[in-house]
Amino acid sequence: MKVTKAQAQENRARIVETAATLFRERGYDGVGIAELMAAAGFTHGGFYKHFRSKADLMAEAAACGMAQQVASSGDTDLVEFVTHYLSREHRDDRGAGCTMAALSGDAARQSGDVKTMFADGIERSIAEFQRQDAASGGLSQDQARAKMIATFAHVVGALVMSRACPDDSPLADEILQVCCEQILTAHK
Repeated sequence: MKVTKAQAQENRARIVETAATLFRERGYDGVGIAELMAAAGFTHGGFYKHFRSKADLMAEAAACGMAQQVASSGDTDLVEFVTHYLSREHRDDRGAGCTMAALSGDAARQSGDVKTMFADGIERSIAEFQRQDAASGGLSQDQARAKMIATFAHVVGALVMSRACPDDSPLADEILQVCCEQILTAHK
């Protein structure tokens, strides 16, 4: 049975979205092609009809995950974003959480395409933070950008550190709480 062009695009999108979730949960090396395709509802052999390599899928999944993150934060103000981002709920939901917090360490060891997708996602996130922080009155564009880079690095770093602790560790919660308070105080 021949697959229509539209159906092929839908299948590819499902594979990319499934990969984005699985990669956030387990890292790039923690997911094999056969397992990924099965999770998306396809056979292993169909993978190469959509992608040249796993690296190509990793780059596309990174772009997808980061676009989802930017889109989900677009209607929230900075306080609401930081409060949710540094919550236990977000911390514990790796599959639906932030691609950067889940995969930045892995991305640093990947191909240029994956790194480029991460750089593009970081740039879009910083731009979104700048857009949200209209209350940065009196700052030059360069100062406002520096403030947003520091904020973004702070939230991502806090989430990564909290996730590195055992789930029931008081330190895991303390990292989220202290960083959230520090960031929100800096943005008053």
